[in-house]
Amino acid sequence: MNRFEGPGGKEARIRYLDGDFQVLTPGAFVRCAVSGEPIPLDELKYWSVARQEPYANAAASLSREIEVNPELRKRG
Repeated sequence: MNRFEGPGGKEARIRYLDGDFQVLTPGAFVRCAVSGEPIPLDELKYWSVARQEPYANAAASLSREIEVNPELRKRG
């Protein structure tokens, strides 16, 4: 059994705030909006307040930001 199975292994519902988040429905993890991989709540560091989405890492966050704002690709 892995850490996402069992009694506390369900997905949490979260409200993402500036610099913090609020657990709306208790759970052990959330899913990355880009990759779908589970992110344990104690390891959650990246999210978008505007889109209310969690990200597994900085690369996933940047990827989504560029996807939503393609003008960020145009530099110089």
